[in-house]
Amino acid sequence: MTTPANLRLRTDLFVGGRFRQAASGERFDTENPANGSPLASIASGAAEDIDMAVRAAREAFDDGRWSRQPPAERKAILLRMADLIEQNADELALLDSLEAGKPISDCINDDLPQAVTTFRWYAELIDKVFDTVAPTGPDVLGLVRREPIGVVGAVLPWNFPLALAAWKAAAALAAGNSMVIKPAELSSLSALRLAELGAEAGLPDGVLNVVPGMGETAGQALGRHMTVDAVTFTGSGEVGRLFLRYASESNLKRVVLECGGKSPQVVMRDAPDLDEVAAGVLSAGYTNMGENCTCGSRLIVHQSLHDELLQKLIDRTSDWRVGNPLEVSTRIGPMIEQAHLRKVLSYIDLGRAEGAVLASGGERVLSETGGYFVVPTIFDQVDNSMRIAQEEIFGPVISIITFADEEEAVTIANDTKYGLAASLWTTSIDTALRMAGSLKAGTVSVNCYS
Repeated sequence: MTTPANLRLRTDLFVGGRFRQAASGERFDTENPANGSPLASIASGAAEDIDMAVRAAREAFDDGRWSRQPPAERKAILLRMADLIEQNADELALLDSLEAGKPISDCINDDLPQAVTTFRWYAELIDKVFDTVAPTGPDVLGLVRREPIGVVGAVLPWNFPLALAAWKAAAALAAGNSMVIKPAELSSLSALRLAELGAEAGLPDGVLNVVPGMGETAGQALGRHMTVDAVTFTGSGEVGRLFLRYASESNLKRVVLECGGKSPQVVMRDAPDLDEVAAGVLSAGYTNMGENCTCGSRLIVHQSLHDELLQKLIDRTSDWRVGNPLEVSTRIGPMIEQAHLRKVLSYIDLGRAEGAVLASGGERVLSETGGYFVVPTIFDQVDNSMRIAQEEIFGPVISIITFADEEEAVTIANDTKYGLAASLWTTSIDTALRMAGSLKAGTVSVNCYS
């Protein structure tokens, strides 16, 4: 079994099928947020390195070494890649736990199985999506062919390093594209290992490239590159807008964004068992330390259920143990870095100043470890106009807002600039279907989270 003591870190760029230094020779340090100590020195790619990676990806695409491989061969390679991810699951989970502060149990039980399943699902899709024949007159034949777009750039967030790399890479590679991945500078290690496993599985050189580096240099260079055909970005809305600008100012490449969220959890008067609701609410609010764009951070509860549900939440919060992410009993690890710790704590201070009632938590703990830990926090008597209800905290902080009727619940839930996800708790199928259509969210989950 892989342990921190025998872990071998890949810390250079992976371009054209091999590891190499950044052109400038510059490196940046990544740290272990559980103790604040340096973890690795990673090659810092910039515009010259992105250009080199894009040229490698373009050459690999244009000569057809991957894009024109028979579907059965692409499928076999991606299935082997899924097998290798599964065989190296302990190592990959450890990389994400050490670098991103994620509880090791979450990495092993959630993120790694997701990555494996994602690669297998897209691999199996390769030979099951058919082209079509357009309806035409008898003297014309119209064919609709699905073709890879070309070179795809992917800019990753730091909160689900391997899982998000899999979501983006598996789909793009299955379609026959070549890729350049720019991982988050705070969590680059698992993406570099993933590229190495891809080569071992049989991906031709240049098909999957990984260039760590800063967002304002490597990320911007990828977004502006004239021969990148599409960019997918997951992260903040502020940076998402930059990628739209980069595309408009370069080659009008396609841009696929998944940005922030302030997801509502609406608990109707006819909600199911409140123990079940409480467990789901806390999972939505605290999973991955609340560092999650779909985090259910706004609990919108019918006023008749407020007191009972609040007490159950307070009682159950103690189950969310804060501690060393390498211990299997830990459910909440550290914030990703000291700057983010300060941000989360500043929002807790702001909630108090705005007049919300701190019902549970609200402080930093385990500071003697050097890590960036915050206990799970609940604010009660929150008004939806408060900043803690409107702005993405990205930490384990839940705000409770009450409502009197369905119309008010929908109004509160939709009173946000975000619209990524929502949860609805009700025993009425009529209410579920009606409100799911009224909540302005890309995904609405009923009686569950996500």
